[in-house]
Amino acid sequence: MKVIIHGGFFSESSTDIKTKTAKQEALVSIVKASYEYLKNHTATETVVYAVTLLEDSPLFNAGIGSQIQSDGQIRMSAALMDGTTQKLSGVINIQNVQNPIKVAEQLMPYDDRVLGGEGATNFAHKNGFAEFSTETPERRAEFENKLAATGTGTVGCVALDADGKLAVATSTGGKGFEMVGRISDSATVAGNYVNAHCGVSCTGVGEDIVSNATAAKIVTRITDGLPIADAFEKTFAELKPYDGFAGAIAIDANGNIFHQDSHPSMVFASFDGENIVVFQ
Repeated sequence: MKVIIHGGFFSESSTDIKTKTAKQEALVSIVKASYEYLKNHTATETVVYAVTLLEDSPLFNAGIGSQIQSDGQIRMSAALMDGTTQKLSGVINIQNVQNPIKVAEQLMPYDDRVLGGEGATNFAHKNGFAEFSTETPERRAEFENKLAATGTGTVGCVALDADGKLAVATSTGGKGFEMVGRISDSATVAGNYVNAHCGVSCTGVGEDIVSNATAAKIVTRITDGLPIADAFEKTFAELKPYDGFAGAIAIDANGNIFHQDSHPSMVFASFDGENIVVFQ
């Protein structure tokens, strides 16, 4: 059993030790809690649990604390994928819910499993998700002062359970000040993909990740027999011609945990029951 999570990129100044330490401590706490949860739950249930905890932390740009778009509104996206059934469910540009990943989870049994905008929000409210504002005073101040973040905020989790099954979940509050209607990578197979061989969750600039089909490429290459490190290296090399900004976390079916970023500062933590690795 293994778990790896990410909290996007560390966009604050490298001298902001207080925020960096807070993120490290939060990631360690969440990855430990997720591993304990994994002991009695499936990989799919666990990635939802982990991403819910990340969404509930205002330190990360997903759920509570999501970025504000150019019209002053918050729109969020999230996706869940089961490596065994190969089903992906997701919400794109959903509004006024606390945990988009839980809405994505609820969509899993449906034929129509990816909903966007008003349809996603209406589905959530009709299915018991309370009206909830994820705006924080800090995000509003950033918006009013036009201090947009770097556009690299997403959270995600990959888990390998006791039965050897993999799952992945990803959630984002967007890049901040984006054009209304912009779609991120998080609820696509470019940013969130898993099968029986490997699971990958991405963070970074959504347009760069979509152009590279990052998550799907890495998983496909591992499925075709490439070692996880080589699959990452080849895929990230393909970002270089356009200076693509991306980071990714992964676990393969053999239990190998891996992470890589194109611009080092991705925040992540992994735990296998004995060893914790956290960004420095």
